[in-house]
Amino acid sequence: MPRLPRTDLDVSDLCLGGNVFGWTADEPTSFALLDRFHDAVPGTQAPFVDTAESYGDGTSETILGNWMAERGLRDRVVVATKASPGDKEHPLSAPEIRAAAERSLRNLRTDHIDLYYAHRDDPTTPLDETLTAFDELVQAGKVRYAAASNYSAERLTEALQTAQRLGVTGYVALQPHYNLMERPVYEAELQAVAAEHDLGVLPYFGLARGFLTGKYRAGETIDSPRAQRAAQYVGEKGDRVLTALREVADAHGTTMAAVALRWLADQPTVTAPIASGRSVEQLADLLPMLDLRLGDDERQRLADASA
Repeated sequence: MPRLPRTDLDVSDLCLGGNVFGWTADEPTSFALLDRFHDAVPGTQAPFVDTAESYGDGTSETILGNWMAERGLRDRVVVATKASPGDKEHPLSAPEIRAAAERSLRNLRTDHIDLYYAHRDDPTTPLDETLTAFDELVQAGKVRYAAASNYSAERLTEALQTAQRLGVTGYVALQPHYNLMERPVYEAELQAVAAEHDLGVLPYFGLARGFLTGKYRAGETIDSPRAQRAAQYVGEKGDRVLTALREVADAHGTTMAAVALRWLADQPTVTAPIASGRSVEQLADLLPMLDLRLGDDERQRLADASA
């Protein structure tokens, strides 16, 4: 079972992205998505859900909090959320981190956050101040573990060294942009840092904004708020990747989305990829990755196609 390194958090192989809650999925649909995800995760794992204070200006957190309270499932779910930049002048200053955490705790209707991210690096605030603020939340029991999202390899390394120098809680996980269509930045720069410091890695956009589901093809119009950005992957490389995904998916009698997510979950340093669906039907295409096992030759075929 996946465990975030250097923590006691045993999480599901797939992390459900809560970015759709209150955006493309209203509250009843979000509840249905969470119910389906919870039911699909093996009993030995904890359903892992990712959100942020900036998703719908707190709406995503509120929906997740309402669902956990109504279902009585807070102790069963591993919750990740983020202190987001928004329009803050110094988003990772100590006062802003404290205020953001309190808002998220209220929205989520909980007394603790399992994994709390710095959503984006804040070069306007000294790392000493940021990391001390996260450590204070951990010592107070309001946050169990701190993590980083959208950090460069250089800044991530500096943050980890700073925490060690200060003797405070350091980041235990990283949320980078990484998938079959977006490999170079993570693999050439961040992967080595994650491995050296034993970080859990939770890649976002695990399906390349939906492109890896196979529904985006040249000349086709898709009704999706992500269609324009997903279309950037249409081309020779995209065709190669989709062809390889289709071949592997057909061999297993599963979906291209499940294969793409399983490939990502199998990569060195990755704990669990993050992906979302705006309907139960879309989510159903992702869930087979929980039980899917790829052969070394299949993983290599996908890697070669996406090189």
